[in-house]
Parts: sequence; structure tokens; C-alpha cells
Amino acid sequence: MDRPNFMDSLVFDVNEAAEQLRVSRWTLYNLIRSNELRTVKIGRRRLVPVEALADYVEHLMEEAA
Repeated sequence: MDRPNFMDSLVFDVNEAAEQLRVSRWTLYNLIRSNELRTVKIGRRRLVPVEALADYVEHLMEEAA
């Protein structure tokens, strides 16, 4: 099932989010469980907003500084 084009710029599924962060799905789920990465659940699908990925990366950069 294809998502509408506007959704492609707003959310990633778990596999896409893990790929964007260059981490395993297991690591991504640990980030979700520890509330370090925000997600939304629609039905059985867990989606990661692009903004949540950007916030997580920004947080990592702040910690590294």
C-alpha cells in the first residue's frame, strides 16, 4: 500500500528510520523504549516523524559539544 507523497516527507517507518540513523532496528527500538526517540502509532504501524529524527540528532550533537 503506497502512502500519499506528502507523508513521505513527514514520517518514516521503523526500517527507514533505522536506515536514516545507520543503526539496527534493535537499536532503534531501544531508543523508542527509552523515550529518546518519539514515534506515533497508527493501527499496528509505528512511524517515526522526520522532526523526531532531527531532534534526536540535535540532542546527540549537543551532548557531544
